Amino acid sequence: MEMPVASKNVFIVEDSVAVRARLVELVRAIDGATVVGEAGTPVDAVIGIMKTRPDFVVLDFQLEGGTGADVLRMIRPQMPKVVVMVLTNYPLAQIRRACIEAGADTFFDKTSEFGKIKDVIAGTAPG
Repeated sequence: MEMPVASKNVFIVEDSVAVRARLVELVRAIDGATVVGEAGTPVDAVIGIMKTRPDFVVLDFQLEGGTGADVLRMIRPQMPKVVVMVLTNYPLAQIRRACIEAGADTFFDKTSEFGKIKDVIAGTAPG
């Protein structure tokens, strides 16, 4: 996975207002990172991501009106280099596989791997 180094612009897609606020706080604590947009639905996510062209997308899997995989399928052809991290409460193998096949770079369980988002954006993630 190729990590952008010049900028750390992040777009957050999360339908829970409380979790989205927590993600914004996490990103703002990363040196050089900026939240360039937020969305809670697949349609708003695709529009916002295409408009802001971020370096990173934090993408919830279960969204009102669709899934993170739906968003991935729409943005990945136009944005092959954006680093997409799927974050979910449903870390099932079939969901992980669907996200990776749709173009996710990483897949994290909200309950146990929330902090790994910071490592990826900061460029300190192993591998």
